Amino acid sequence: MMTRRDAVLDLIGSKKSSDYIPAAFFMHFDPAYHQGQAAIDKHLEFFRYTGMDFVKIQYEQTLPPSNQIHKAEDWPWAPLFPKEFFDEPVEVAQGLVKAAGKEALVIMTLYSPFMWARHLAGDRNLADHLRENPEAVSKGLQIMTENVLTLVRRCKKIGIDGFYASSQGGEAFRFAGTDIFSQYIKPADLAVWEEIHSCPFNILHICDYHGSYDELDAFLDYPGQVVNCSLKLSQRTISTVEISKLFKRPYMGGLDRNGVISSGNADEIRKTVKNILDGAPEKFILAADCTVPGETPWENLKTAIDTAHTYRKT
Repeated sequence: MMTRRDAVLDLIGSKKSSDYIPAAFFMHFDPAYHQGQAAIDKHLEFFRYTGMDFVKIQYEQTLPPSNQIHKAEDWPWAPLFPKEFFDEPVEVAQGLVKAAGKEALVIMTLYSPFMWARHLAGDRNLADHLRENPEAVSKGLQIMTENVLTLVRRCKKIGIDGFYASSQGGEAFRFAGTDIFSQYIKPADLAVWEEIHSCPFNILHICDYHGSYDELDAFLDYPGQVVNCSLKLSQRTISTVEISKLFKRPYMGGLDRNGVISSGNADEIRKTVKNILDGAPEKFILAADCTVPGETPWENLKTAIDTAHTYRKT
């Protein structure tokens, strides 16, 4: 009997289409479930209750406050963390690989070097520093890249199946009219992808949490077996089929994280999901465009996932 692990690997590895449509949703849990066995148990509870098709580990570790970054010229002295800094998230990953790895793929959330730099210095400070002295900031991004790679290598060593690799920095509002994204942010992203590309299941997440994108062309050469992003660009809406064709890989998404999935009733969710699946590409994973709000009822997610699993095109 095909496991959920087999179903997802078949989706990305087989040239044939399948009647089975995988589905998955993600949310942040209460801080009481961010570490240790409590985090492992909550992820497993969520995974099994909703019936989703793989385990995505929320990365909840916070960076210690830095008093080193006040101006662009300070970035070469950004902190480089020892491997022991990542003990807590690696412990959670190891526990979930052991508990669920035989039945489903287990992947770790991975924030990009740019996102790490944002958390370290603040969004506005980082943006200002990149405009003022991008060469200095690039040295900090290289340090952030090394921090991310330390986490990646430790996760790979304990048997993680891949990563949900999130990218920011290319949104329409950030650096329009400059080459900052292509010259400084994207190379850091791709350095991480070079390390994770050997994993069997990686998801490229183009994160629009802070704003939409004019187009997605800058990400077409990013690796990854699956792409996940919003359908809403700054000037138009793109279809699930168009994204799949554009990236030449399965698309994961279809639902607005703040839409019916977070606040609708069961009938509304079933109707919306069926409409999405009627127009979806052959290779498709039902999901939201990003992490759903923490107050979203788990039953809503289960309803959407059940609808995908029982759907058959007529």
